Amino acid sequence: MQMAFHIVVCAGIVPDPLQTLEPLIGANGPGLRNEMVLPAVLDPWAASALYEAAALCAKCAGSKVWLVSLGPKSKLQQVMMTVAQKVSFELVPVDGPIGGFADAHATAAALAQTIASLPGLDRQRLLLFGGWESASRGAGVTLQLVGERLGITDQFQGVDEIDVREDGFFEVLERVEGGKHQVSVCAGPPAVLGWATGSLPEPRNSPQIGMANMRAMMPALQKAASVKLDANGLRYVSVALPTQQRATRVMKEMTTDEIARELVAWIGAE
Repeated sequence: MQMAFHIVVCAGIVPDPLQTLEPLIGANGPGLRNEMVLPAVLDPWAASALYEAAALCAKCAGSKVWLVSLGPKSKLQQVMMTVAQKVSFELVPVDGPIGGFADAHATAAALAQTIASLPGLDRQRLLLFGGWESASRGAGVTLQLVGERLGITDQFQGVDEIDVREDGFFEVLERVEGGKHQVSVCAGPPAVLGWATGSLPEPRNSPQIGMANMRAMMPALQKAASVKLDANGLRYVSVALPTQQRATRVMKEMTTDEIARELVAWIGAE
């Protein structure tokens, strides 16, 4: 008989990836110009984790999904109006700053404290999902730090698939170097899974799911706890957009080896 899981998805919100984001140094440190007026979306990697969590929940009767998201309440409400129509979950909002320059340790501490205080959460059935990468906090360590603060040592990063067996064990398909995958077998929860793209498409909008989610979502947003993320000594000397350079030459007489050597020399000089 399969186990019923308690799946907590950590998902941040980010400015719409189609926007050009210009970094700047403000009174409170580095940030993005006009970030708060840009449209926001659920972080793409975290969205994959949410869809995979909902699919696993549907397969294992009695399972439940919580979505823990840190961001300004106004932005969370904007994003969740769309996300709520995709899959069923219980929103646990945390009112706090967003952006790519927040300290990962401070963010992880706030998320771990929120998860630890979830009523009805069974740590022995806990699967902590999140994005392997992020369109905002690309440090690649936030989810790992949350897991460590919760005492979870079985962690998998770059996950594309999870297959739960009848005995409660589950297999994890995890990306490794060289375009290959590693298959690991875990004896059961608790475990941390940082998702890559997964294997599921984005679910279609469902007004029925949206209405059911929104009934609990709006009160949760109104009662969202506020947090302040400390810098913990983190300091940025400068921030800037990557430089763009294009220099085209048409060479008809060069061999492929000569082209390769020139490219390597050019990259090494940058």
